[in-house]
Amino acid sequence: MYKAVICDLDGTLLNSKHTISEYTKTIISKVHAKGVKVFIATGRHHRDAVAFKRMLGLDSFLITSNGAKIHDEHDNEIFSHNIPADLASEIISFPMGEEFHRSIYQNDLWFVEEELEEAEEFHKESGFTHTKKDFNEISGEEVTKFFYICNDSEKLRTFEENVIERFKGKLNVTLSQINCLELMQRGVSKGTAIKEILAKEGISIGEAVAFGDGLNDLDMLSTVGKGLIMGNCNYKLQEALPDHEVIETNDEDGVAKYLAELFLD
Repeated sequence: MYKAVICDLDGTLLNSKHTISEYTKTIISKVHAKGVKVFIATGRHHRDAVAFKRMLGLDSFLITSNGAKIHDEHDNEIFSHNIPADLASEIISFPMGEEFHRSIYQNDLWFVEEELEEAEEFHKESGFTHTKKDFNEISGEEVTKFFYICNDSEKLRTFEENVIERFKGKLNVTLSQINCLELMQRGVSKGTAIKEILAKEGISIGEAVAFGDGLNDLDMLSTVGKGLIMGNCNYKLQEALPDHEVIETNDEDGVAKYLAELFLD
């Protein structure tokens, strides 16, 4: 029997309205009551993701910013792996097209260069929001995570290739959504963070099951005992993990239905 469950948020535990259904809340509560540890592992900021942890009544570690931050059951930061100041400055000065919207997570804050109304829809449940700032003022400081939103897939792919080539071996570069490219410090990932918290809990990797839908979930899904791919996943994730089971979509309560069958039947 599995002892731990790790869930991504967007596209996985959250439905397309960016919230958690009542059915999913009920199932998570029942699974948690059976003594199973339930962890959230997300690309979102801690101040954003903690609202969903509280909504679910969880008393577990929280992995955010794709593994750059870990908070304990009391919301104390126990792990932080920021991009060093000199490298962050290089990234800020790295050219991008006008079609790109760039954001920065820096410890407790979220900075943007230009307002992005569609982002508000993602964060209405938590109320966490961004602050407009000239990124040149951040140059010379550590940064938790950069992310770039671009709806032109070809331009985003080219930009990704350029970033990987320019900063080879210095960053973890991944797509959290089909239009969102994220940059973290080398070695930072959900999979790495999961290994750390499971070790603290005395739970083996093989005793954990995880759910995800994006390429930023790839190492997490391939690390645990059983990794489940959402039916609404980025097709590249399924191509990268062809032997992994695909379950129902986030709008069909895919995670909750699978957990009910695994732990409650």
